[in-house]
Amino acid sequence: MENKSVFEEIKHLNSIGQEYWSGRELFKILDYIKWDKFLNVIAKAKEACKNAGQEPDDHFPRVEKTIDLPKGAKRDIGDLHLSRYACYLIIQNADPAKEVVAQGQTYFAVQTRKQEILEQRFEQLKSEEEKRLYLRREMAEHNKHLADAARDAGVIQPREYAVFQNHGYMGLYDGLGAKEIHAKKNLKKSQNILDHMGSTELAANLFRATQTEEKLKREQIKGKDKANKTHYEVGKKVRQTIKELGGTMPEDLPAENSIKGLSKGKKLE
Repeated sequence: MENKSVFEEIKHLNSIGQEYWSGRELFKILDYIKWDKFLNVIAKAKEACKNAGQEPDDHFPRVEKTIDLPKGAKRDIGDLHLSRYACYLIIQNADPAKEVVAQGQTYFAVQTRKQEILEQRFEQLKSEEEKRLYLRREMAEHNKHLADAARDAGVIQPREYAVFQNHGYMGLYDGLGAKEIHAKKNLKKSQNILDHMGSTELAANLFRATQTEEKLKREQIKGKDKANKTHYEVGKKVRQTIKELGGTMPEDLPAENSIKGLSKGKKLE
């Protein structure tokens, strides 16, 4: 197993699609023997979080974790659902003599910095036009990665990939496939759905693509049917998140003018 995948393998998604790491699982990966000793590291990480102006409870929330006791009794030993930033701070305060800690420092530092750069770039975009261009290009790039992950899962032929993509749309668009989305948005068969999305709809589809790619890799999913089901379930989860946040469902968002016309003369970093 690659060093990077050690930390990727224990990453989870909560009910609204946010990533987190279990403190109990990270504790084992970092080769700590006693939980109490690891809690000392977490205490230092929380202090660093607070000193950075962040709210520790947002990054280190405690959750219930029960273990079975004799005679059917249970005991809550507690766990933490750690954000990526929390993991980064824990790694920085862990025993540097451990090789796995050094690996973790590289992994979480790089991944956290990547996220910061993406967020900073997006925040600098002022107009809807710039946001659409940026997200469309991200979508194009991540669709390539998604296609590679799908191929590794067993989605080989172009027709199979079209079916796979359709499952993602159906999950996100409440059962509507590409053909039905075209019809609902009055798009011609030759028009690419993604080219006519606004920034909000593109962002939802980008999240769908990236999370499906990660899930296919993380769970080492094999077989066309399982890959299709995974894409559908991730799309449905993204839809549920939009609903819980009170957002507009993607099929109800209006089709925009083709982004191909906007991209002429435009160059984004």
